[in-house]
Amino acid sequence: MKNIASHLSGFWLITQGSNVYFPNQNLPFGTAEALGLQQHDALLIGEWENQPLFLVAEMANDAREWTYLYDLLTLPAAQFHLLNRGIELNHFYKTHQFCGKCGSKTAHTADEWAVQCQNEHCGYRAYPVICPSIIVAVRRGKEILLACHKRHADSKMYTTIAGFVEVGETFEQTVRREVLEETGVHVKNIQYFGSQPWAFPNSQMVGFLAEYDSGDIRLQEAEIADAQWFHCDEPLPNLPPQGTIALALINATLEICRTKDK
Repeated sequence: MKNIASHLSGFWLITQGSNVYFPNQNLPFGTAEALGLQQHDALLIGEWENQPLFLVAEMANDAREWTYLYDLLTLPAAQFHLLNRGIELNHFYKTHQFCGKCGSKTAHTADEWAVQCQNEHCGYRAYPVICPSIIVAVRRGKEILLACHKRHADSKMYTTIAGFVEVGETFEQTVRREVLEETGVHVKNIQYFGSQPWAFPNSQMVGFLAEYDSGDIRLQEAEIADAQWFHCDEPLPNLPPQGTIALALINATLEICRTKDK
């Protein structure tokens, strides 16, 4: 990032954690001078509505009316992904101000999104940390397995199974492990579905479809409040919002269930 020239004009992404400054249902647009941003640092990260999009370095204690990124899921996917990029980059720069190898001060690199140690005897370069997490919809005949996580107990929202990939583990191994750990169910025929950046603060959701193999539901009570099989032609519980890969997985699985054996 570098100091913003006052004449620069475009859209400006100002973030705080996983929150975005989104006045009047859009990012602020104009010159840096008009928006009072010329004393800050920024980085060009893409285009928004065919105009340059600049990421403003996160400012501590900035008093604004913030919008939670989760509440912007209904934006077009390309725009939602750009917001994720900005939030993840700010998180990376904020948490990598010192070298993880020697402890010296780092500086932003000019040629790529990275930081480099300023110690001439080290020079270690670090890149944005992306934490992969699987998310999987499991089907059994005309039924889908849905779980209510403890964090959703009040809203009674039921969703798919998800969890972080561990070191030395394939995505498919993570799918099998997470479903078994959280519900006691074994799965088979795992198929890749799609992915979604998830800047809370730096995850990447990698989606899969899977089929039931064996086992009865046995809850991981520390994380799961309830899990059930739901028939595709019967009323469903409260589901994740539009725009989430979780809902996309659920809808794809329900379509498979409804067309199965027709």
